[in-house]
Amino acid sequence: MRNPQATPCSVKPSTETTRVPPTETPSAVADNAAAAAFAALWPTDERPRERLLAHGSECLSDAELLAIFLRTGTRGMPVMEMARYLLETFGGLRSLMTASSRQFCSIKGLGTAKYAQMQAAMEMARRVTDEPLRQGDPLKSPEDTRRFLASRLGTYPHEVFAALFLDNRHRVIHYRELFRGTIDGAAVYPREVVRQALEDNAAAVIFAHNHPSGVAEPSQADIELTKRLKDALALVDIRVLDHMVVGHGEVISLAERGLM
Repeated sequence: MRNPQATPCSVKPSTETTRVPPTETPSAVADNAAAAAFAALWPTDERPRERLLAHGSECLSDAELLAIFLRTGTRGMPVMEMARYLLETFGGLRSLMTASSRQFCSIKGLGTAKYAQMQAAMEMARRVTDEPLRQGDPLKSPEDTRRFLASRLGTYPHEVFAALFLDNRHRVIHYRELFRGTIDGAAVYPREVVRQALEDNAAAVIFAHNHPSGVAEPSQADIELTKRLKDALALVDIRVLDHMVVGHGEVISLAERGLM
């Protein structure tokens, strides 16, 4: 009679050596293993990705959001440590996101692929903000305009003067960046502004420019320029609805301030 108790079967040890996938070098495998081991030391609710899924992206710090974007660190520098290092090196998330390709790629562990990925993420965010305007929806409030202009002008290291040309229902016909300058200012020519407004068949216009210093407070020169543009466009029956100054995280309306 056969013994009812199962006998462990002997398994011949495999003589095959473990192969590294052709897409990963041994050093990359070691780096990924080190990153996984480091992540395993954290409580689950302290890992950036798990925290985002559990609590939402708004609960994460700048370093945690950046760590999710980077995915992995480098040898000797785990991803969270690298994220903090980048923020300290560039002076914050905004400076990192707006760095030139040369500045970005000069950091060990970053490269053209990561730079392209970051630029694509920023452009997608801008397009989400722009979507209602691109679909021809009218501007319903100054806040709609603020969000749009902040996404477009808020990251330039130099001054840019732009205009939203609108139809008689305040729908955007075109957004145009008309003049670019140095960090100190941009020369704006009323005659060129009038020509462009007529070419676009605009009924109204909203002007905007950024202050690369980050301080959105309008200057006396901004106020005087707005008056000159308003007078020039009045001659061809085009209304100036506002002039907005874009700083870092703030957009000031001259119309709301009673400066027009």
